Amino acid sequence: MKRWQMRRNCALTPKQLLQFYIVLVCLSVTVGMGFFLAGVWVIPIFTALELCAVTLGFLIYCRHALDCETIEIDGNSLIVKKFIGYKETVYEFNTQWAKIELPLEGAKVFHISQSNQRVELGQFLRQEQQIPLIAAVRARLG
Repeated sequence: MKRWQMRRNCALTPKQLLQFYIVLVCLSVTVGMGFFLAGVWVIPIFTALELCAVTLGFLIYCRHALDCETIEIDGNSLIVKKFIGYKETVYEFNTQWAKIELPLEGAKVFHISQSNQRVELGQFLRQEQQIPLIAAVRARLG
């Protein structure tokens, strides 16, 4: 069985982001409480708004931090798995009939197709990585 995995390039894993978020919340709440105890009641309101906005942004980031695309070839079976936003979609092709369509000039993605089924892949690859991957997969097709 041969497997290729294409992952999103993320600077932080969800665990690292959670650790950073906890530090950020503690710091913001400390500053907000300091101003509140000093008699400035407006700052904690803006601290709460800031933390709501940051929380929303981090949740969106975490939702897509683990996105990936996987191509597996095992005998006559070509399986494409796309994990985008906590939703996994699996496509199965026959290696004898599947075709890889090269990306159009300047396009970010390529396609694997068979009869009426077509899957878009390569959104996490740089353009210079696409051609070697396509060549490696094509070498295993029938």
